[in-house]
Amino acid sequence: MREVAFIKQNKEKWLGIEQVIAGKVKKNPDDLSSLYINLVNDLSFAQTYYPKSKTTVYLNNLSSLIFQRIYKTKRTEQNRLYEFFKTEVPLLVYHYRRYLFYAFGFFILFTLIGFISAYYDKEFVEIILGDEYVNKTIENIEKGNAVGVYQQGSNWGSAISIIFNNLKVGAVLFMYGVFGGVGTLYALLQNSIMLGAFQYFFHEHGALKESASGIWLHGVFEIFSMVVEAMAGLILGASILFPKTYSRFNSFKLGFKDAFKIFLSTVPFTIVAGIIEGYVTRYALVMPGFLNGLLIFGTLSLIGYYYFIYPYLVAKKSKIHDAILSETGLRSVH
Repeated sequence: MREVAFIKQNKEKWLGIEQVIAGKVKKNPDDLSSLYINLVNDLSFAQTYYPKSKTTVYLNNLSSLIFQRIYKTKRTEQNRLYEFFKTEVPLLVYHYRRYLFYAFGFFILFTLIGFISAYYDKEFVEIILGDEYVNKTIENIEKGNAVGVYQQGSNWGSAISIIFNNLKVGAVLFMYGVFGGVGTLYALLQNSIMLGAFQYFFHEHGALKESASGIWLHGVFEIFSMVVEAMAGLILGASILFPKTYSRFNSFKLGFKDAFKIFLSTVPFTIVAGIIEGYVTRYALVMPGFLNGLLIFGTLSLIGYYYFIYPYLVAKKSKIHDAILSETGLRSVH
């Protein structure tokens, strides 16, 4: 079909959808879903036969707007924050799940680089962690107190300082995505190499088990959140580098919005990690082993479930999200 005929055939329907988006015409959720699926079919047709046409760009933008309208209509009147964590973030994580795997892949690689570098270069740990920290920690290990560094200062003072520092690190990982994702990878490289060198340092001095029982009490939430924040940064970078049918600016706006929501989802985990580090980690070596293990594996199970398993369950229940994926419509940009 020629493009002119295609436009003429569907013009009235598209104008009607514009009226719905503008709020001038009211539709129930089921009718909105039907309109959306119909529109996605038109978009798929346009992408196939008129890939570089303004019609395709128009339909892509219209699909985005009608989806947002449907989503707002389908959203219940429950607490907005509850819905944000219950549905909105999991759907975004599912949609961008490949970036989570990318982030974890880079994190593991960079951490191994830090571990191996510390193994082959005995001065590497001092360069990364600083002489003062290394000497103080060696002194603590010799005294049988591998987590001594976490016992300095008051509980609340340490917790507040740690929380603000970790939020800053997370914001850097996210915002550096504006440099095409390279800035995010650089920030992740710095933090991951430090972690790898840190872990080898304790291994070298025979205190890996003791240190792990303390470090990973708060470290599970802290490190996992760091990786998810890197995921958000990579999404932001991809929105700039790969706009596809969107203008680069519109792609950036959409990418920033989605990535920022994913970044925000890590804030509660970061805050809890800071509280644990300030109030609990200092007692790691005197608390019962089963409680220590319960906290570590409990936090790992919780955050792992939320970012790896729960998004699949939410997406499976969402017919709208399934339509997006199967019809290659809404955010094929990314």
